[in-house]
Amino acid sequence: MERESMEYDVVIVGAGPSGLSAAIRIKQLAADKAQDVSVCVIEKGSEVGAHILSGAVIETRALNELIPDWKERGAPLHTPAQDDHFLLLTRETSYPLPTPPQMHNHGNYIISLGNLCRWLATQAEELGVEIYPGFAAAEVLYDDDGVVVGVATGDMGVDRHGEPTEQFAPGMELRARYTLFAEGCRGSLTKTLFERFKLREGVDPQTYGIGIKELWEVDPAQHQPGKIVHTVGWPLDASTYGGSFLYHLENNQVAVGFVVGLGYENPHLSPFEEFQRFKTHPDIRPTFEGGRRIAYGARAISAGGIQSIPKLTFPGGLLIGDTAGFLNAPKIKGTHTAMKSGIVAAEAVFAAITGEQPTEVTAYPEQLRQSWLWEELYQVRNIKPSFRWGLWVAMAYSALDTYLFRGKAPWTLHHHPDHAKLKKASECPKIEYPKPDGKVSFDRLSSVFISNTNHEEDQPCHLTLKDATVPIRVNLALYDAPEQRYCPAGVYEIVRDSDGNNPRLQINAQNCVHCKTCDIKDPTQNINWVTPQGGGGPNYPNM
Repeated sequence: MERESMEYDVVIVGAGPSGLSAAIRIKQLAADKAQDVSVCVIEKGSEVGAHILSGAVIETRALNELIPDWKERGAPLHTPAQDDHFLLLTRETSYPLPTPPQMHNHGNYIISLGNLCRWLATQAEELGVEIYPGFAAAEVLYDDDGVVVGVATGDMGVDRHGEPTEQFAPGMELRARYTLFAEGCRGSLTKTLFERFKLREGVDPQTYGIGIKELWEVDPAQHQPGKIVHTVGWPLDASTYGGSFLYHLENNQVAVGFVVGLGYENPHLSPFEEFQRFKTHPDIRPTFEGGRRIAYGARAISAGGIQSIPKLTFPGGLLIGDTAGFLNAPKIKGTHTAMKSGIVAAEAVFAAITGEQPTEVTAYPEQLRQSWLWEELYQVRNIKPSFRWGLWVAMAYSALDTYLFRGKAPWTLHHHPDHAKLKKASECPKIEYPKPDGKVSFDRLSSVFISNTNHEEDQPCHLTLKDATVPIRVNLALYDAPEQRYCPAGVYEIVRDSDGNNPRLQINAQNCVHCKTCDIKDPTQNINWVTPQGGGGPNYPNM
């Protein structure tokens, strides 16, 4: 069966904050100029927002630019940020620290980013944007000259052996003059663009974190709308980058999350177990006792900053949002920068469509460098890489960089690949994690259950191995199979025969919450995450 084809001026891959902002801005400009510009957004989640997960505290700077009357339009920003708290945790107690200036949240809002994206989608559709959730972009389309001319969605109704079933439907080609890739962290198509167009030459490797989040309904006596708490320290050791957040939303809800930098060295470390252990701290546990956990999820975070941003354009397309890596890690915010990148890209693309129509929209990165986004990321460029020296030195250096140099130090610190930092299991101490108590700490499978994750079991596995012998021959032998621990969803499991012999890797792909951690942290880069059939994965409510 041949694939059908649809033609647009602009196709956007991903209905996150950057992709939707770009779509809205293009349509705003088209309306202002009385131009007819067709825009299509495709989203692999079952609905807009289904795969969106963030803390989240939003700085409204980009939203103000995009939709100045967002309050009157009913944007879901209901809880103004109030008190900021920054704590250093030890095993038994906590110590208040001065809140770094980047983390001051006066004027910001505690939100569900998924709900904001759902609202942005309605704004886009009112302007005439076509949005198709449940369709995963699986292939980049090129013309004979190697110019990107759109994407194709994946085939549906294919069994685990790659054979068509009775429900088979071929993917659709979505062709465009310009294609914007807004896939989020570690985009599966963006990786192929990196290689084809050598977009990462001359820049630092991207560095990542894994963020694991739960949403709780807590005892009203423990709830303080607008309260913000960040912590560093326990349960992580001083050499491991990471920390936590507690954000008090409306309706007695608290979002709690834990971020671990994926440059950690000890293969015995489990980010999921560290998060569960964190909630048992005597100064954290009372918030959740007597409460009810109502949602769970995880995602990777592109945290390298300005020195890790790749070349952003190529013939026929460009990169926006977290797929390029615009997170301000010291500020613990990326929504406003992702939206700004989408806005700037939209303005450059609209000018190209209505003007000379260059093959490559080089005006986009030039305009980004003139924007507040670039200045903001440049000023904090040295803070995240300073944590290679450990928590204490990094905090001291960050204070100097912020208060003395004011982000203008005459040097730039650099990053190294996260996967290359993992040490052999024999060189690192094992970590004994407590069993979950079922009250404030939980196991993986019960957590995945409330993420509403679902994949058709009879479909090709979307977690592919470049070499099927590596998991046992290398990962198990040298690193004690770290994929069993860095995956927050129990996807990877070493199983053996009844006599304890013949170890083999079992991939429970139906559990995957699309965090991409395996694609990032696998020590030999043997795991390749590709998109499953559209609509599969988590269905996050209010996350």
